[in-house]
Amino acid sequence: MIPLSWYLIVAAGLFVVGIFGVLTRKNLIGILMGVELMLNAVNINLLAFWSYLYPQSLSGLTFVAVVFVAAAAEAAVGLALIISIYRRRTTVNAEEINLLRG
Repeated sequence: MIPLSWYLIVAAGLFVVGIFGVLTRKNLIGILMGVELMLNAVNINLLAFWSYLYPQSLSGLTFVAVVFVAAAAEAAVGLALIISIYRRRTTVNAEEINLLRG
């Protein structure tokens, strides 16, 4: 059996890569990918703690399913917004987008 600490180390690494991607990317799609990486790190943590603490109940899997649904909805809405911004401004660079100006 794999120790819990290994799962937590992998999840922390994935979360750090996601944070780095969100903070350093100028492209909106790259920022969205960083957020998805962070949500996947949360899912790894949820599954790891569920399998070590309460493997007999299904509550951990329920939480993971909710996070997956939220991630899918966030990706769909985020991509729709990015497409809309691209059609209006012809760029997906986060620094060049200023929606308050006409």
